[in-house]
Amino acid sequence: MTNHWTSLSIDYANQRSYLDDLYRVYPIIPNGIREVDERLMRRIETYYNNRDNKDLIRALLQLDLFPIKDSYVPYLRRDPTAIDRNPQTVNRICGRLYELGFQQVYENCTEPKETNRQIGPMFRIWLKSGALGIQPVDENTFVHSTDDAILDGTDANLKDFANKFFNYQRQKGLDFVGRFNGKYVIGEAKFISDQGGHQNAQFNDAMDTLLSDVQDEVLKIAIIDGVPYISNRGRLHQTLLSSDKPIMSALVLREYLYSI
Repeated sequence: MTNHWTSLSIDYANQRSYLDDLYRVYPIIPNGIREVDERLMRRIETYYNNRDNKDLIRALLQLDLFPIKDSYVPYLRRDPTAIDRNPQTVNRICGRLYELGFQQVYENCTEPKETNRQIGPMFRIWLKSGALGIQPVDENTFVHSTDDAILDGTDANLKDFANKFFNYQRQKGLDFVGRFNGKYVIGEAKFISDQGGHQNAQFNDAMDTLLSDVQDEVLKIAIIDGVPYISNRGRLHQTLLSSDKPIMSALVLREYLYSI
């Protein structure tokens, strides 16, 4: 039987201004260009213009983002000595770079970071906004009080706290540790923007928190948002429907916490 809070979240997503409201939790803000060392870029331009393939590859590998996707680049990044031993691979990659033109190479190297990689901290920023009616507090305040409270800290901090006080055994961090009506709650928050690959792994990560070993009195929740709530949207939606565990949108989290 589908959990009440999951059903409520599905209804919210399909009958109300779900995306408009969710933007308060996950405000996707376009980034400026990725910063690069301009002195390094001038060297790259010189190597590029001189068709100095080996030094061009070596210099480009010093950047966070290589300008093209090529399955052999990660190998060269991990073993730069392979550059001298594999001239044909180096020449092939450089041929693609020359086809682009230096301006496009530069633009590719300075592309903004992918939005999905920045979503993680947004949930905790939302908590700090007071959206749940209280401000997160430090560990000392949390421990020496019996009032409703949300623990402040990084995902690693929250994991270590749960390990210490709740015998939480997973090595993955947590996004939420709280106490409401005298009951402790831990959870992981994920915004699932699509299906497949990395997004499915993120979904499974949140679901695994529900199966983690903790003290019996500690409540475990998964705070999931995004495409899993779209009806008839494949495996993720079916997983929600078939689970009786508390899986919910961040938009109904407040109601859940004050009801326990």
